[in-house]
Amino acid sequence: MTTTSQTWRTDELNVAGTTLEVVKGGTGAPLLVLHDEMGNPGWLDCFESLATHRSLLVPSHPGFGRSPRLPWIMSVRDLAGFYLAALEELETGPLDVVGFSFGGWVAAAMASMCPHQFRRLVLAAPMGISPRTGEIFDLFVVATDEAIAAGYRDPDNTPEYGRLFPAESTPAQRELWEVAREESCRLSWKPYMHDPSLPHLLRRKLPPTLIIWGRQDAIVPVDSGEIYRDSIRGSRLEVLDDCGHHPEIERSDEFSRLVGEFLRAG
Repeated sequence: MTTTSQTWRTDELNVAGTTLEVVKGGTGAPLLVLHDEMGNPGWLDCFESLATHRSLLVPSHPGFGRSPRLPWIMSVRDLAGFYLAALEELETGPLDVVGFSFGGWVAAAMASMCPHQFRRLVLAAPMGISPRTGEIFDLFVVATDEAIAAGYRDPDNTPEYGRLFPAESTPAQRELWEVAREESCRLSWKPYMHDPSLPHLLRRKLPPTLIIWGRQDAIVPVDSGEIYRDSIRGSRLEVLDDCGHHPEIERSDEFSRLVGEFLRAG
């Protein structure tokens, strides 16, 4: 089934032995976008800006949304390996990738495994590295609404939040969130939301990398971003004020500007 709007569409992609639900939109060089632990959000405001120069490909990970679960994917590194196989099959060549939270962890793992597959890498508050001080918020011991709200500094004054997470959400949407939480938990429970080997694996020669974090991130402390920066040679960390765990939504305009400038610089 295909769903369309003026600038994007939801389609299916048969690749690497499965069928992925995927959101597509924009024109220009391809940009792979990997969603967070709550599943594919659809077409974000920041995508509208990036799509003026890039062709966005936003798949729902296996086990999320309407992409079927693959039982052999048991960890984030397995998921990263799946995506690398899919890109190889699609013969994309080196391309840019943006990853949000859980998806940022997947993107980082992919780059550590196969750095030549990527041209530029953008990580928005990625999971995957345990902070030296503080801890990663346990998203799975609280109700879904509380877990979602904890990721935002000021949900009530974040216009896009109300569209993405309406108070009167449908049963179908709530089921998708619960399925996403279940799959995120399955892939990242032990150790919780991080891989102790990742900082060491990132010390390879990776593509140019931009890391974006919210200073008031209550899910993953900024300290994790500093470890990412120190682990990836030549990477740049941008910390945005008055922002929680989702700079792509809470500071959409600034996020789009930073990412657009970074991608055009290559």
